[in-house]
Amino acid sequence: MKAVLWWVDSVLGGQDYRRYVEHLRRDHPDRAIPTERDYWRDRYAEADRKPQNRCC
Repeated sequence: MKAVLWWVDSVLGGQDYRRYVEHLRRDHPDRAIPTERDYWRDRYAEADRKPQNRCC
């Protein structure tokens, strides 16, 4: 059951913010880390600007 919940969370993007923060800390330590709310707002805004990158 735990594996199923992990998979669903991954498909829905639940791990994306955590991975992004890890990336910033590792590769761009001088950049400020956005709040999770800001991360998702920017991500959805980018998807609206580039609708061809979406599957649906």
